[in-house]
Amino acid sequence: VSFSLSLSLSLSRSDPLASSSKGSFISRIKMGLSFAKLFSRLFAKKEMRILMVGLDAAGKTTILYKLKLGEIVTTIPTIGFNVETVEYKNISFTVWDVGGQDKIRPLWRHYFQNTQGLIFVVDSNDRDRVVEARDELHRMLNEDELRDAVLLVFANKQDLPNAMNAAEITDKLGLHSLRQRHWYIQSTCATTGEGLYEGLDWLSNNIANKA
Repeated sequence: VSFSLSLSLSLSRSDPLASSSKGSFISRIKMGLSFAKLFSRLFAKKEMRILMVGLDAAGKTTILYKLKLGEIVTTIPTIGFNVETVEYKNISFTVWDVGGQDKIRPLWRHYFQNTQGLIFVVDSNDRDRVVEARDELHRMLNEDELRDAVLLVFANKQDLPNAMNAAEITDKLGLHSLRQRHWYIQSTCATTGEGLYEGLDWLSNNIANKA
């Protein structure tokens, strides 16, 4: 580009064709730079911080590594946290999977800061603890640091015969009472991956709309 510019500038100033050619050439360079900036904005990866929580044995870690690796991994109860970067479409999700055992749930609040999206994973087959799940969810949503976070509920383990469907879980979690919150519930099966990427699509669209 610099070589071509020097040739154009060396042409006679009195030659109107040379002047016109030079102006046209510089205009094309400016237009090219403008398009380059536009494409860099369109195609640059957007980074999003996602917190994934839920009661123990809901399937959080299985979901995380299904998204990260595309395969099922053998998991043990998470005592602290797992964190992975999941690349999907044009989004780079940093996903924090925090242990769900009752003794360590008070630690959840230490991960709230700067969270843009909250994934709450529910074991759809665990009817005995769905009220406990509801209480933990609403307790979190009352935290000031999560006031702007969008909520995605994964109704997991839909492959099990006695699993509650998404409508039933919506009712039992009291999601319709969340009038000031962007929320969505997605039926999922962590072992097959069914529903997981539909959930990420919703997250990316709704976080982008709030940005």
